[in-house]
Amino acid sequence: MKFNPVIEHLKTYEPGKPIELVVREFGIDPADIIKLASNENPFGCSPKAAEAVRGSADLMFRYPDDTMGDLKSALSRRFGVDSSNLIVGAGSDQVIELACRAKLYGGASILQSEITFAMYQIYAAQCGASVIKAPGIAHDLDAMYALYKEHAPEIVFVCAPNNPTGDALDRVDIENFIDAIDRDTLVVLDGAYQEYAAFKDPAKGVDPAALIAKFPHLLYLGTFSKAYGLGGMRVGYGIADEAIIKGLYKLRPPFNVTTLSLVAAGEALKDEAFVQTTLEACFSQMKEYEMFAEEMGIGFIESYTNFITYRLDGIADSTEVCDALLRRGIIVRDLKGYGINAIRITIGKAEENRRFFEAMRQLLENGRQ
Repeated sequence: MKFNPVIEHLKTYEPGKPIELVVREFGIDPADIIKLASNENPFGCSPKAAEAVRGSADLMFRYPDDTMGDLKSALSRRFGVDSSNLIVGAGSDQVIELACRAKLYGGASILQSEITFAMYQIYAAQCGASVIKAPGIAHDLDAMYALYKEHAPEIVFVCAPNNPTGDALDRVDIENFIDAIDRDTLVVLDGAYQEYAAFKDPAKGVDPAALIAKFPHLLYLGTFSKAYGLGGMRVGYGIADEAIIKGLYKLRPPFNVTTLSLVAAGEALKDEAFVQTTLEACFSQMKEYEMFAEEMGIGFIESYTNFITYRLDGIADSTEVCDALLRRGIIVRDLKGYGINAIRITIGKAEENRRFFEAMRQLLENGRQ
């Protein structure tokens, strides 16, 4: 069977190993497995959101409200934008896909940092576009701008804070960079972890309403999968000038977000107290990871997200470490595929983190004997 030749060399996205796979591979009791690989909220979602889903279960036979009116109204209030500035997707990665399909054609290209969210490159390649990468582990906006001037890409992706490294750009630097980009180039600012960044350092937090008012070529992305704990419900959103949103809507499939997902997201957005509590817990435990790294001589990247990146150069091989942890029922993310000898660990609950520290200490001490 013949397929579009574009897909011949496409890479598939590799998510963190699911608990079910570890159970099958190693025969470990599911109760003894901790997953610290996919940056999920270890505290789950707002109890109010869960209760609302249970109360709406009898609506599963009906198609969702395709206007998404209730959720859009809630997002409008949350960000101070009009509903016409919003598009809701099955995760923010669906909005990325729509943006690529809208802008990438006829030998187009995108610009991104060398190490960043893999789906930018995957969706671009699906559209037959080439990918230009600014070198470095962190976003180097000067290098990105130089490449932008040289190659004139149709889309520029900026992930702030960045996944999978955790570093974050200052708001002022982001704004200056966007301002320097031609208005016919789409700048996608991925704010999947913005709740964490703004909590830790207000200078890293951005205001989507102010940005789109100033920059008509900006598409801001947000998600309910991280701070709001709704990764399993798949709800994300884009905020942009009305002209961009209208273009994306022409590509959006009908009923792309389920009825129960819309209910969950709407209720989660109301429960800011739950989000605040999880942010506080995250960064309290983050300090434990930083202290452990300093004690063990592990390099790490200062994180403004709900995960931390340990760099293992001169210490251990990241793939071997991940495999050894898996056999102990601990799932973390190997970053060897991104070209760095590092592991990414989601900040879990205190007991989960304690288990990680104990296992990691044993691995490193045995390796140094």
